[in-house]
Amino acid sequence: MRDITHPAERLVQAMARIYQYRMTTTSGGNLSIRDDDGSIWITPARVDKGALRVEDIVRVFPDGTTEGRHKPSSEFPFHQQIYQKRPGLKAIVHAHPVALVAFSICGKTPDTRLFTKARAVCGEVGFASYALPGSVLLGERIAAVFASGHDCVLLENHGVVVGGVDFSDAFRRFETLEFVAKTVVKARALGDVRYLTDEQLTIGGHAGAEPGEFDPGPAGSRERALRRELCDFIRRGYHQRLLTANAGSFSVRVDDSSFLISTRLVDRATIAPEQLSLIRGELRERGTSPSSAWRLHRLIYQKHPEIRAIVNATPVNATAFSASASRLDTRTIPESYIFLRDVAVLPFSWVYDAPEKIADTMTPEFPIALIENDCALVLGKTILDAFDRLEVLESTAEAVILSRSLGVVRPMGPEVIDELVQAFLT
Repeated sequence: MRDITHPAERLVQAMARIYQYRMTTTSGGNLSIRDDDGSIWITPARVDKGALRVEDIVRVFPDGTTEGRHKPSSEFPFHQQIYQKRPGLKAIVHAHPVALVAFSICGKTPDTRLFTKARAVCGEVGFASYALPGSVLLGERIAAVFASGHDCVLLENHGVVVGGVDFSDAFRRFETLEFVAKTVVKARALGDVRYLTDEQLTIGGHAGAEPGEFDPGPAGSRERALRRELCDFIRRGYHQRLLTANAGSFSVRVDDSSFLISTRLVDRATIAPEQLSLIRGELRERGTSPSSAWRLHRLIYQKHPEIRAIVNATPVNATAFSASASRLDTRTIPESYIFLRDVAVLPFSWVYDAPEKIADTMTPEFPIALIENDCALVLGKTILDAFDRLEVLESTAEAVILSRSLGVVRPMGPEVIDELVQAFLT
């Protein structure tokens, strides 16, 4: 689909999202898009990032003249130099998200080998040594790291700069990298962090062939209602930070032979009903590109007829457990155990070479699992049921991680668990 959004509008929309999720401050960060004529559209200097408007965006022409009511960002020089060194890049995101800033002030970069998709999206992260913000020297140092092939560069005692072939590409890298950084920090609080091997990255990098296509015909009222409900919860999951913009799969059963599932490279924050893919047997709705998790979801639906909704998600705290040897103990509060039961941890390889084992392991009685260095997998009898379990999972994981700094965790004892099982689970 052609992108007909004006560059100024795109920058305002993106900055609003970045600011809303505290990935920059009122005065920090700057975004730019390079137009086909060589002009650079960039956020302005000294304008509130939380109240940015389209008319605030500045256009800098190739000859250096500007158009707009403000001066361009004081860090325009490094945007310009990156574009000169990397002509294939058309968009740049610079901001100060807290986890990446934490890495930058320690002189370290997050290892994207934590997740297959993170490695594929972000690659290896570069590092640029400190120079005065807005200076030509800083621009030279950042551009040199980009010129060496990096698309994501951490700035010493400063923040991060990310480039992309378009703005969606740049934003996806930016958000994914901050997610990796947050997950590493959380996982380190649990113990040693587990990273993927070269072999695992290679296996995980193969999404597999897409299913064949079919023409589904007009949608009935039930399918239309499910499309709307599923999109509502996907967008809600993004706003709750349970999904990232381009990661996480949510599906719902339509009937015994078909289900709807989210699609690849569609922004979870704005996904619309027509952007879902209908899967029927081994076929996908014509013109759609379903999530690579479609086969796993199909196996689970076939194995468990009572399951009506499935979500693969990447909430930071729960995912931190997937990258650590530490097990998530759900015996924290009654709600956690009732909703989650015992959370299984499944091998990374099963997603790719033994999905049927995942379908066999998970049941309506044990509907939640963490897949090593991948995601949380949650089953539900309705979309709401699956979403509710996902929220409880993330809240429980966060509470457990926070408790580590307070003292020894005191889980509920066997007699309490037996009482809960008798009262709510039998």
